[in-house]
Amino acid sequence: MALGAVVLGGAGVAVLASSASDGGVAAASAGTAPIKTSVRSLGLTGATASVKSLAARSTAPFSMVGVTWSGAHAQLRGTVEVRTRSAASGTWTRWLAMAQPDEIPDPAELDRPGVRGGMSPMWSGASNGVQVRVVAAHGVATLPAGLTVDLIDPGKARTTGAVVAAGAASPALGLAGYALTASDTPTPTDTTSYTTAPADSGSPTDTTTPSDTASPSDTTTPTSASPSDTPTSTSPTDATTSAPASTATSSVSPSTSLSPTASASPWPGQLPTLAQAYPSCPAASGSPSASATQTEPSPLPASTTSKVAAPTVVTRAGWGADECARESGYPAYGAAVKVMFVHHTDTTNSYSCSDSPAIVRGIYAEHLRQTWRDIGYNFLVDKCGTIFEGRFGGMALPIVGAQTYGFNTNSMGVAAIGTYTDFSGGDSTASTFPGAAPSKAMLGSIARIAAWKFGMYGENPSTGTGSLTEGASDSHGFTQGTSYSFQPVSGHRNGFATDCPGNQLYAQLGTIRSYAAGPVSGLSVTGMSGGAAKSGTSYYTKGAANVAWSAATPSAVISGFDVLVDGKAVAHTSGTTFSAAISVAPGSHTVQIRATHITGTTTLSSGVSLVGDTTAPTFPATPSVRLRTGTVSSTAVPVTVGWKAADNAALSKVTASAPSTATFGPTTTSWSTSAKPATSDLFALKASDVAGNTASASVYRTPHLIQETSATRTGTWTRRSSSNYLGGYSYSSSAAKASISWTFTGRSVSWIVSRSSSSGQAYIYLDGTKITTVDLKSSTTQYRQAIWTKTWSGSAKHTLKIVVVGTSGRPTITTDGIATIS
Repeated sequence: MALGAVVLGGAGVAVLASSASDGGVAAASAGTAPIKTSVRSLGLTGATASVKSLAARSTAPFSMVGVTWSGAHAQLRGTVEVRTRSAASGTWTRWLAMAQPDEIPDPAELDRPGVRGGMSPMWSGASNGVQVRVVAAHGVATLPAGLTVDLIDPGKARTTGAVVAAGAASPALGLAGYALTASDTPTPTDTTSYTTAPADSGSPTDTTTPSDTASPSDTTTPTSASPSDTPTSTSPTDATTSAPASTATSSVSPSTSLSPTASASPWPGQLPTLAQAYPSCPAASGSPSASATQTEPSPLPASTTSKVAAPTVVTRAGWGADECARESGYPAYGAAVKVMFVHHTDTTNSYSCSDSPAIVRGIYAEHLRQTWRDIGYNFLVDKCGTIFEGRFGGMALPIVGAQTYGFNTNSMGVAAIGTYTDFSGGDSTASTFPGAAPSKAMLGSIARIAAWKFGMYGENPSTGTGSLTEGASDSHGFTQGTSYSFQPVSGHRNGFATDCPGNQLYAQLGTIRSYAAGPVSGLSVTGMSGGAAKSGTSYYTKGAANVAWSAATPSAVISGFDVLVDGKAVAHTSGTTFSAAISVAPGSHTVQIRATHITGTTTLSSGVSLVGDTTAPTFPATPSVRLRTGTVSSTAVPVTVGWKAADNAALSKVTASAPSTATFGPTTTSWSTSAKPATSDLFALKASDVAGNTASASVYRTPHLIQETSATRTGTWTRRSSSNYLGGYSYSSSAAKASISWTFTGRSVSWIVSRSSSSGQAYIYLDGTKITTVDLKSSTTQYRQAIWTKTWSGSAKHTLKIVVVGTSGRPTITTDGIATIS
């Protein structure tokens, strides 16, 4: 068993506990103290029996508000509205309508003496002022007696729970365990306190009075229950527990599991010990209705085993439950969990997940203020997907909660912290808080609980059905003693006249069932990195690759992932890890991801091609360098570098590093650049394949500029001087058949001219053969233009001859020399 410390909002430490065996979820160690929680109740007064209120006043700090009254069966028909003042900003909220209660104990718990009625508690956040008004509905003459507003300070965590290594003997409370001796039981130093002030007693120290005095409109509330029947406890059948080892983290994380199967924990370890059921408490803070005789449940609930690993849960000790505040002893047990009823707490969605433990403590305190035996829910889940243990008694056992009136036996209640009504329209007006869409993390954690619990009884969370017998005589739409069939994951509204859990969460119950039943859906490889790169539809690597994937199913219900190469598992991760490093041999491979659902079913992704490639690219021939057309200067001659690069798998790119830098795609085979005249220039290239293998090739070439002083002229030529010409001068001629010739040794040549709108034409002869006719005419004046080029495979001696055509109307040509490459 392992316990991980989880920092909550910087205020202290709660304990996130789990076990690697089927024993289930552990709790805080014996050294963890409960968190001091206080409830201050202020009476409401009024001039008439149909209107009660509490004037705006300053109060001691609180974070949750409840309104309760005498008599569990008394009905409050009307509206209850509160305003609270922020302790941080000093501003008052608008009037907020409290929700009618719908999480209600069954008759056996509800009919005990002293049980109070109450509205659903409302999380206000840190506050220090309150105002309340209660108005009976139209036609209702009297409000219930004993109306109070309950200001709940959930306290702050400050004690660090011990961390117990996996496999070590643990003194901790836990689902598998609850196996402490009396000497192991923590003695609380802080206890929950309850104080009730007389009606409207004392003047507030802060005289700020809200300006909003409008009377609330009349509302009609559902008929509340007046139950009479008491469900009986019967022996359970088989069930399960198992959870992964958890490690200390800096934030509360969604539940996870590393293995879909595990061995059952020893019995009676799942049942709390007598010392845990009847905690040793200070005399001044004895638990309510404590029994003088410590007795075990009769009959004992049967041990449970499941094919599904238990989720990671923040235990009661982890969220700071004061075990001396609840009714001491064991809760009632059913025979098996047949139905999960999903609820929402109808509180604000703008809470921080670090506030979740305090919200749970606040709900616990208000349920106890109503004299319930304990918190009503079996589990609570926040928007970050963190699961909190609810009612005491052993999470692996079928504890009878106080959550769906008439159907609490053989069911469990899981409360989603927040409000999940419609954004607008629909049931958006059913809550004072704006609705929200439940997070994927929340849905996944609810599904995780369902899969684990239903795995104890072999029930399919998606296709199964569960039968429950109505235990109350006055639940609207249901008949006492009649058996009703439910889907395994049902909404509170399916078993009671309520809007709970809100339309948006209710619409996701099918998703929860699918998540719980499996298999994992939406599984696909999303990419590869870490030495692997993609080209086309395949990835290439020299050997190493980091594979990434995604799944539509949340991590909470995924046991783990395997990376398969050619059908063989080569790497494994937990359900919360979506990448893994692998290596492959040279050759073509298929990579797939196999996801294992917590039920043990597997899903295989489509294959992705990964090619192992350790062969470098090649340059079959030395790169070529040839002259090209363009503007020439005394420092730069335009050239084209050509190459051919090849690879056995997939060429990625070619890069140039000299005489300048450039990068080219795999299909590019030439590069237009320039070279410095009269200098042996290095032209260097590197070819890279997609896998990262490389090969280099280079060549040295020297460009030359040869002007007219080295030429042989015939006919009439005129020397012209200008800084625009190479060397400051050029030669021009308008005489037909005048010629100029250069003899040179090289592998490439270009003729350099000046051009204008009046330029004429010239014949080009190479080694005595007429090659072409070139027209020098240009709409703009251009100097030092390489207008014609010729390249050979090797260096040799050649003669270039230019002959004036004598074009009619524009006979003149101007030559500025030639460029060669040797």
